[in-house]
Amino acid sequence: MSARPLILVTNDDGITAPGIRTLISVMHTIGDVVVVAPDSPQSAMGHAITINSTLHMEKVTIDGKQPEYSCSGTPADCVKLAVNEILERRPDICVSGINHGSNSSINVIYSGTMSAALEAGIEGIPAIGFSLLDYNWNANFEHCKPFIETITKQVLEHGLPDGVVLNVNLPNLEKEAIKGIKVCRQAKANWKEEFDKRTNPSGREYYWLTGKFVNMDKGEDTDEWALEHGYVSVVPVHFDLTAHHTIQKLNTWNLND
Repeated sequence: MSARPLILVTNDDGITAPGIRTLISVMHTIGDVVVVAPDSPQSAMGHAITINSTLHMEKVTIDGKQPEYSCSGTPADCVKLAVNEILERRPDICVSGINHGSNSSINVIYSGTMSAALEAGIEGIPAIGFSLLDYNWNANFEHCKPFIETITKQVLEHGLPDGVVLNVNLPNLEKEAIKGIKVCRQAKANWKEEFDKRTNPSGREYYWLTGKFVNMDKGEDTDEWALEHGYVSVVPVHFDLTAHHTIQKLNTWNLND
């Protein structure tokens, strides 16, 4: 048996996206890699899974190396198929990304990148979602490599608590300009959204979602602060959505009268 760790790689931008190709190249230096990723972009899919249509998967060779698996489904589907149909043993880690664009603060809720990581976490697999603050398809991911390698190796060495995955965002800066890595909390921020209403040539109305990102959090321990000040942000995320601090208060209500 190989002593190298088994690494599952996925994303939400699609299997041919430059971000995942960079991530795959880094993971090959660390362990044995299996790639299962969407066959087309699945950004902002959140934790959607396919239940009302069929899923298709095919082996593809993209970089002239080992075959990879291209899936018609969502990022979460990719992880489910990898664990249940492709892998002969549980991977030592799942890495998702590198996403083209930020998944900091509230964006984690909508992110297909992070949903793949969370799905792996649900399966008991240590997982990390990586994102670069550059939405350009031709973004330069080279400066991300050493930080991704460091964080991945640390997770492999130390593991993660049950139910916890890492949300890692990298600033769009030259490597020399990045000050380091900061463990942070998720900033309190959201999107002030608007819909651009238009009419097509046949007279039917349609909408484009637009919006402005608003950070309401002035703390210096948040992912938004870290990224703005030149740090790689690392936020531990858990998928238990229970508001534990509210249980005691709710138990004072007259719910059974």
